[in-house]
Amino acid sequence: MTSLVEKYNVAVPRYTSYPTMPFWDINPPSQVDWKRLVKETFNQTNLIDGISLYIHLPFCESLCTYCGCNTRITINHAVEAPYVNAVINEWKLYLDLFESKPMIKEIHLGGGTPTFFSPNNLQFLLSKILEGAELATDAELSFEAHPNNTSFDHLQTLYKVGFKRLSLGVQDFDPLVQDVINRIQTVEDVKRVTTQARGLGYTSINYDLIYGLPFQSKEGIINTVKEVRNLRPDRIAFYSYAHVPWIKPGQRKFTEDDLPSGEQKRELYELGRALLEEAGYLEVGIDHFALANDSLFDAMKRGKLHRNFMGYTTNTTKLLVGLGVSSISDSWSGFVQNEKKLKDYYKYLDANEFPFFKGHELSEEDLILRRHILNLMCKYYTSWNQVSEYTPALDRGMKKLIEMEEEGLVKLDNCSIQVLDVGKPFLRNICFALDSKADLQEQTKPTFSKSI
Repeated sequence: MTSLVEKYNVAVPRYTSYPTMPFWDINPPSQVDWKRLVKETFNQTNLIDGISLYIHLPFCESLCTYCGCNTRITINHAVEAPYVNAVINEWKLYLDLFESKPMIKEIHLGGGTPTFFSPNNLQFLLSKILEGAELATDAELSFEAHPNNTSFDHLQTLYKVGFKRLSLGVQDFDPLVQDVINRIQTVEDVKRVTTQARGLGYTSINYDLIYGLPFQSKEGIINTVKEVRNLRPDRIAFYSYAHVPWIKPGQRKFTEDDLPSGEQKRELYELGRALLEEAGYLEVGIDHFALANDSLFDAMKRGKLHRNFMGYTTNTTKLLVGLGVSSISDSWSGFVQNEKKLKDYYKYLDANEFPFFKGHELSEEDLILRRHILNLMCKYYTSWNQVSEYTPALDRGMKKLIEMEEEGLVKLDNCSIQVLDVGKPFLRNICFALDSKADLQEQTKPTFSKSI
């Protein structure tokens, strides 16, 4: 395994989309084109699958130095109301496109720190979102939270709206690691929020953990997982730390010398995974674990697991509307990303225009490869027996995978790819073999985090 880790510890995408963002077209779809793509997908799928909503709430009171998200650091809570109103106005632009009420199957509040916003402002925002829509009876509503500033009022307010899923950013309980990444929360704070949420009726609680952080050790991983096992969240996201200081300068608080090496990092993952599996957690796709009775594992077992810009989800919706700065929307046949700066985001909305600055309209080849990469990420398997499922890029990808087959990572047939258990840690690398966009463009600077 050591030699495989060394060989495949290269920069590859996480494949929450295909094509991945660095390989989107130079010119985004026009405002007219984006409206067309959204309307086409909405008309075809709303009554069948519904739509998903991602709302980006970017504000944080302090900077977590490991963070790769788009954030705005401030202690001025006067920023809340103008931002809430802007998001509502953006949603109205989408409502104007829809010929019927959208059926919402999923809402996720991400950030930033969504619980930076007061319970009243969150309630007002969500009431306006739902005012023009129908909420599906089986809708999943979730939000990310910082244990330190998530109050009982936050939990209760969102529960009354319909939120039953909560994700807490734990990362690591080691005081040394917490100090260097500027993310300090105690076991007691995490326990408080978890206990309060369960008391209110939340049915699925997720903890985010990260391996590969500066000064992280095996002893720290053991202690962190021990505390997590005691609190028994329903899901765990066990992410690889992405060191991208050329994108996120805050990560320059520490250097590469402070990080575990590729092999050490893999050992931290294998240790954490073994401890989680010993506690009854089952692996779902990459980076995720769930208890056997959680809906995420059930979706994978039934072949219904889906992956999009929000990560793994149980809802296979083809229209994902992203609201807020830097949010990404997905019409299935096209992507757009909103402006990352508040002033630019507000400027577009003041002009009554969708506030995106980049995007991509998928070609026929893109759509075919998207399906196969999505299958591999969610099912560890894909096949193409129909002409509509084939593109010549698959032949090129299969040639690249021959060596991986010899290494016992995949099993290849004439028209199928099966990821074997040994190959699951290298799932990103396997998908990369099918990535024809990466073939065509020469990389002149770092683009992705490493796979390990």
